[in-house]
Amino acid sequence: MAKITLKGNPINTIGELPKVGEKAVDFDLIQNDLSHASLSAFKGSKLVLNIFPSLDTGTCAASVRYFNQAAGNMDNTKVLCISRDLPFAQARFCGAEGLDNVITLSDFVAGEFGKKYKLTIADGPLANLLSRAVIIVDENGVVTYTQQVSEIVDEPNYDDVLSNL
Repeated sequence: MAKITLKGNPINTIGELPKVGEKAVDFDLIQNDLSHASLSAFKGSKLVLNIFPSLDTGTCAASVRYFNQAAGNMDNTKVLCISRDLPFAQARFCGAEGLDNVITLSDFVAGEFGKKYKLTIADGPLANLLSRAVIIVDENGVVTYTQQVSEIVDEPNYDDVLSNL
């Protein structure tokens, strides 16, 4: 289990993030139009998986805004923003904010993405939501970088993420 905190209070995830060098596990997530998206659909592109509990928090919204701006300057890279928010809420947020450089994907159905990637929060007030993490996957589906944000109300270390692309 990864030990993280929520405003200084300890909480845990169900496991550890994938290891650098491992093949990324395929997933089935829901897009804003309710169609399905899998890892294999993005083969040939680098992926930044920006994972977070909910767009309804300031920190999560800030990370999506940041990555949307950064994505405009990334070659052959797609930013997937993944949460358990309903696809309708994700679409509404991105539409209202004018965010069109990122792809929002929902793990709302059964939380399988969080389980496969071992980042579902196991206890505390955010139990069953996704922990804040960033994973980079290369064009061949191999994990090249991971960042588990230790304090869930903190933003990811964006400089570290971008320097690892």
